[in-house]
Amino acid sequence: MRDRVTMKISRRQIVALALAAPLGLAACTATYRNHGYVPPDEELAQVVVGQTSLGELEGLIGRPSAQGLLTGSAWYYVGSRWRFYGPREPQEIDRQVVAISFDESGTVANIERFGLERGQVVVLSRRVTDSGITSIGLIRQLLGNVGRVQAGELLSET
Repeated sequence: MRDRVTMKISRRQIVALALAAPLGLAACTATYRNHGYVPPDEELAQVVVGQTSLGELEGLIGRPSAQGLLTGSAWYYVGSRWRFYGPREPQEIDRQVVAISFDESGTVANIERFGLERGQVVVLSRRVTDSGITSIGLIRQLLGNVGRVQAGELLSET
């Protein structure tokens, strides 16, 4: 009689283990999620730098989720891929950013694609009509003023 009870308990344990094992293994499987939208290269190939207007661009590849601070200055398409693995913190394994900038007339001036490689932004492709830089950065402005300000100018009363 005692052997039968032991046998039933061990059968229950085996059944419970057989049901729990696939669930435990499934929890260790990585899952992936995509966030955002980046137009594919086929769609970007339709955009002609120096010719495509802002209105045409919206019809070709759609409006982005982010825009530049100045109205119509640039459109940014951002997409990322995340890996979720069990109880670990999610890890971003890929990021693509397509930046499309416009000139004053609303025509595409530049198309750039950036990627995430070892935590650094890396330029993957770049199409530019001119080689000039259209804006100056904040750090460059601040460093450009070093030495131009005299101590007497700061202390003088006006």
